[in-house]
This record gives sequence, structure tokens and C-alpha cells, in this order.
Amino acid sequence: MHQQSARVAVVVMAAVAMACPADDGPQATWLDALIERETLTDDGFGLGEQLARRGLTVSLGLTEVYQINTHGGLNTDRRKGRWAGSYDLEIEVDFETLISLPGASAYMLAEGSWSAGLDPISVGSVFGVNDDAGGNRKCDVTELWYEQALFDGTVRVRLGKLDLTGGFECRGCPAAFDGNACANDETAQFLNSALVNNPTIPLPDNGPALCVHVQPVERAYVAAGIADAQADARETGLRTAFHDEDYFFSIFEVGVAPRMDGPNGPLQGMVRAGLWYDPQDKARNSGSTKRDDVGFYLSADQVVLKENADEEDAQGLAVFGRLGYADHDVSAVRCFWSLGAQYQGLLPSREDDVIAFGAAQGRLTKAAGFTETSETVMEAYYNAAVTGWLNVSPSVQCVVNPGGTNTVKDAVVVGVRVQMAF
Repeated sequence: MHQQSARVAVVVMAAVAMACPADDGPQATWLDALIERETLTDDGFGLGEQLARRGLTVSLGLTEVYQINTHGGLNTDRRKGRWAGSYDLEIEVDFETLISLPGASAYMLAEGSWSAGLDPISVGSVFGVNDDAGGNRKCDVTELWYEQALFDGTVRVRLGKLDLTGGFECRGCPAAFDGNACANDETAQFLNSALVNNPTIPLPDNGPALCVHVQPVERAYVAAGIADAQADARETGLRTAFHDEDYFFSIFEVGVAPRMDGPNGPLQGMVRAGLWYDPQDKARNSGSTKRDDVGFYLSADQVVLKENADEEDAQGLAVFGRLGYADHDVSAVRCFWSLGAQYQGLLPSREDDVIAFGAAQGRLTKAAGFTETSETVMEAYYNAAVTGWLNVSPSVQCVVNPGGTNTVKDAVVVGVRVQMAF
């Protein structure tokens, strides 16, 4: 086992031991209580609930991924990169509760990871088969921002170190920017990067940014963001924002949240359309340089079948899709599409489990050095909610034309992801 993974396993076992009380009664008593918990430590052994009443929420999650390239790609024998993982420490502050400051909140995300995954040396995909792989890093504060809600929450402003895809919500659906209810979270949904975000959008790394989200009516919103185009998520302060060229990436999105009628109640959906602008000098595929790059994208998801009338019950079938376009003169992926579906609660008595399938294709620019016109990926996963705090997700991916070259065979990657909430 990977050395880092072994250490993580020891920590997990120790946490389980601490979380389980002495066996004063039937074994099933404490075991059932452990299984029903939402977090392994029962919200910090009760401390989390006390902090939440004062406006402070702390959460810690661990993601472990093991993948094998079983066919094709660059190599099927190398073991390096098969184990990859990350942890996320999140702190949310509600200033309205804490210091009676209406509509004010703050958020911090600290992340660490181990291994860049098997893709660079075993698969060679343009997109990447493990979006959670972040290389070897101990701890980086990748998000730190302040949000102010105005006019009864219809306007929200965020300022600080931001992930532009971190997003807002509209009618409970992810919104702004490039959000998607079915394909947006590598720790719980698809692992392939092409099924997490749209690869035609040259989103900058997490860094200094300002976002404004306006929801004038319940079912529609507009949002705009501006961010340091040269940001480095591992940097702090404004070092990359105001040195040499002052390049700022900007993005604009509008969204509508349709709610169709169904036999078991309303079927929620979301349609998003966006434009982006990147002023940086970029090398043309023809050899010269160009700046002022622009593109557009679409992202949509829709519940099409609901099993139960209870509004809080998410069991049912949902579909999703994305489209994207970028200038072929400077972009390796000039246009892109993805589509798929997920079903929650397909198996009896497994109401929280999710099974999903997705496919994506990026049209590649041959002038950028590719010998094939596209790379296509397909992924299927089953996310089993073993307990309230433990999810296990086996998955399989097929990558057609990995790396956009005709010298590499199609790859088949199988793996399993374990996600824990402490």
C-alpha cells in the first residue's frame, strides 16, 4: 500500500476506535449508532454543534482513490500514481450569528493531497482520469473569502481568494460558474475531469477574485466574476495579481431554473449560459501570438423522474449536458460536449446510493500537435452510501484516443474511491 495511504488508514482506525464507546451493552447498539452518524466523530464529539450555534461550522473530509489502467494508454504496468488522495478542511463563519452583522459570512478551505495520479505516466489523457489528484502538498489555503448578502439576499458579493466554480445556488441547484447538479464534484460524482468542468473554459487557478450574484426572481439569476488570470492556488496575497502584466479573467453567466410538473411533484432543473474573456497573450497554433481570447458555454441538468412526492426526497432520475466553444487558433480543445444521467435510489433499500453514466468529447486542434481530431471519454460509477459518513464508489472509464494521438491505444481505467466525513 502507498505509504501515505497506510498512514491515513492508521488515522482512520484510530478515529473509529475513539468514536466507538465501550461495549457496555449489545454490540449492535453502538455499531448501529456509528453507522447512522453523519460524521465519523459525531460532529466532533458534540463540539461542532456548540460551535454552529455560535455561527462557526468546521468540517473535515478525506478522499482516497485507487485506479489501474488495465488496457491501452501509455503503460499498464507502472504502479506509481495508482494511489492518490486528498483532504479538505472547511471553516464557515456566519457573522450574523456571531456578531450580529446581517448577511455577512466567510469561508476558508485548506487542502492537502498526495500523488498526481496515474494519468500522466499511464494513460496520457488530454482531460485527466482523476480530477481529485493534486500532487504532493501538505496544506494549502486554496480559498479564503468574505460574502455579503444585500437586499434581502437577492444580491450576493464575494471577495477574496476564490474558486470560480465554487458557485452559488438557485432553487437549490448549483449556479455560477459552469455548475451542474450531476457532474461537478470529483469527491462524490465523476472522477474524469471532462465530467467535472468544461475544458474549453480557461479558468484561472484559485486566487484573488470578485464575484457578484443577482437573483431578482426565484427562478432566474445573473452572475459576473473577475479574477487574477495568472493566479497560483498555492500562493497567498496579491503577488500574482499586480506584477508585470495585470491580466484579469472575466466571466458572465445567466441561468433559469425551470420546474416541470410530474406525477410525484415538481421536477427541478437548471439551464446556464455563459461567456468568458481572457486578455492574456497566448501562442497561436499557427506560430504567432494573440490576446483577448473569448468563448461561451452551456450547462444544464434536469430531474425527469421522481419516485416520491416528498420534496426532500431526491430519489429518481436526472439527466445533464454541457457544451463549450473556444477559439481554435489558440485553444487545444476548440469545442466540447458532454451528456449523461444519474439515478439515486435505484436499488430497493438503497435510497442514498447513486449510479451514473457520462460521456464527453473534446474536438482537438491538429495544429496544436494532435494527430487525432478528438478525445472521447466514458465513465460509469456507483456511489454506495455505506454509512452517513462513508461512501465507496467503484468506477470504470474508457478513454478513446488518449492524448489525441494515433500511436496510443484506447485506455480502460478501473478504480474505487473512498470518501469519509470526519
